[in-house]
Amino acid sequence: MSHLFSSLAIGPLQLPNRIVIAPMCQYSARDGLATDWHLMHLGQMAFSGAGLLIIEATAVTPQGRISPADLGLWSDQTATALGRVLASVRPYSQMPIAIQIAHAGRKAGTQVPWLGSGQVPVDEGGWTPVAPSALPFDPADRPPQALSVTQLQEVREAFVSAAIRAHHIGIDAIEVHAAHGYLLHQFLSPLSNKRTDRYGGSLENRMRFPLEVFQAMRTAVPARLPIGIRISGTDWVKGGWDISQSIAFSHEIQTLGGAFIHVSSGGLSLQQQIPVGPDFQVPLAEAVRREVQIPVIAVGLITEPAQAEAIVAQGRADAVGLARGMLYDPRWPWHAAAVLGGQVQAPPQYWRSMPRGVHGLFAPLGR
Repeated sequence: MSHLFSSLAIGPLQLPNRIVIAPMCQYSARDGLATDWHLMHLGQMAFSGAGLLIIEATAVTPQGRISPADLGLWSDQTATALGRVLASVRPYSQMPIAIQIAHAGRKAGTQVPWLGSGQVPVDEGGWTPVAPSALPFDPADRPPQALSVTQLQEVREAFVSAAIRAHHIGIDAIEVHAAHGYLLHQFLSPLSNKRTDRYGGSLENRMRFPLEVFQAMRTAVPARLPIGIRISGTDWVKGGWDISQSIAFSHEIQTLGGAFIHVSSGGLSLQQQIPVGPDFQVPLAEAVRREVQIPVIAVGLITEPAQAEAIVAQGRADAVGLARGMLYDPRWPWHAAAVLGGQVQAPPQYWRSMPRGVHGLFAPLGR
């Protein structure tokens, strides 16, 4: 029996297999509102047979968007728009759907990637970002405003409000974004956090605000809604955030009732030196998994079924996350199941697509 296609519990949520569709920014929202693009995108991902679909980084405030075209969950209007998309997808797919809740911090207000790079000028709709300290990501960027303690409380409450809205529209799990150089990661790393108050300096202090955000979110929604976190296991910069600190942070998340740890890396500094290659981030997930008792998701150029199977079978991670690979091949889990002898859920309209010689690939939907 395939390990990749065995079930996995994320808190009280049971996943049919261990393939996770990792969050992928679509830069296709209008004023934070989900559009028909999201319906098309999430609809095809929900037919993929994966065990869990995580919606892209969704901003808790307009100021927290990576770009002006980011999805948001800061108002009843943004919740209604995303709820409409979910209501259209769910009758045709039983796939659990999670959402990544985020604030971009000093990396906010940038151009949509295919339109250019760098920050959007203020006179063209850009804004001054906020961060733990007034240090820009790129020396060419506008310096961010250092958050006051009062503003920190406002950001924390924005995360809480977004979590409550996610629960109300029927999201199955929440992933807090504390990776890739965005706001919570900026607090964690000594490269971006130069504060001298109780939120900066020591590891305990640098972890304080991300942990306060996580705890407040966990308290605000029912226990049956799993909340996990995505972290960058390392900054790939000497003197920055590293795997030992990631393990310490993961222990704290577990203590607060965290349901899973999703381990990526980098994104905080232009000085990063990343040894990109197949499985290049898996050792980071493996190191965290050895130290915690909650599921760990690995990512990083995982492209082949046998590769994903080995990661799970060898106990290096509890699940694997795919992002770009799912954009390239939205039926990757089908093809992996055919190779590994697994089974995926698929709509009956597609059952006749099963290749000759492949048997038992598709499981009927429960409703």
